[in-house]
Amino acid sequence: MQLIIVTGISGSGKSLAINVLEDAGFFCIDNLPVQYLLDVAMSLEKEGQNKVAVSVDARVGKSLAGLRDMVRRLRDQSHDVKVLFLNARTDSLVQRYSETRRRHPLTLPLPDGTGPTLSESIETERELMSGIEDLGVSIDTSDLHPNTLRQWVRDVVSADRASMTVLFESFAFKHGVPLDADLVFDVRCLPNPYYTAELRPLTGLDKPVVTFLASIPPVGKMIDDISRFLEDWLPHYVRDNRHYLTVAIGCTGGQHRSVYLVEALARRFRISERVLVRHRTLAGRPLTAIEGQTL
Repeated sequence: MQLIIVTGISGSGKSLAINVLEDAGFFCIDNLPVQYLLDVAMSLEKEGQNKVAVSVDARVGKSLAGLRDMVRRLRDQSHDVKVLFLNARTDSLVQRYSETRRRHPLTLPLPDGTGPTLSESIETERELMSGIEDLGVSIDTSDLHPNTLRQWVRDVVSADRASMTVLFESFAFKHGVPLDADLVFDVRCLPNPYYTAELRPLTGLDKPVVTFLASIPPVGKMIDDISRFLEDWLPHYVRDNRHYLTVAIGCTGGQHRSVYLVEALARRFRISERVLVRHRTLAGRPLTAIEGQTL
């Protein structure tokens, strides 16, 4: 069975992800208590369901602590289990709740009529979810267009079963370090094509920028050094039972240098690893509420 577990912070896009999976032919279950996960999987397998997606979040309470062991048991039974953890910055989450006018699941009022604020509820949920964030691939949906999130969910789902999937991600430091990054490399010290007038409107995917950066020795040395670091340490992440590793490469605007390095590193590691690529700045406008749908 291919089993996708969608979890993460409320308001980060779990409903959107489940809808994508349902459209892709998955049998979807929302907010399933963790203790029932194994029994439900076995029952659905007997009924002939081989593509199942389950949403798990803070509403399941204390049973959330058992998710790590449950994932291990499902994988021991040869199921292809992928965990998708969605996250977002607090300011983005507050904006989304304001737009949708939905209540955060942890903002229940106390008997005296008082209760936690939205920001306090979000931080409480972060603490509850922090123990399972490393179970699978994490996606920071802050400033992410809904169509981009849909595509990234499809990419994760279609990833082959492998001991390790490496996600190379470019980003702009001016927007902050993405929450889903496991390793972060700062390449702002490299020459910036932005200051060459004819290259300014282009990106690291365009041939003139590629030619410009490829001709600079320090750029090649940076790629070699990052590659050497990853080659040395990837086996240690595999031995630690990590199935996904997000390597974030950042420059000032996330348009030229970081994009070029991500593409160069992805080409190198596709020879030996399952590789996915993301370009956050090139992905488009922010993820906000979609008409008729709660994120």
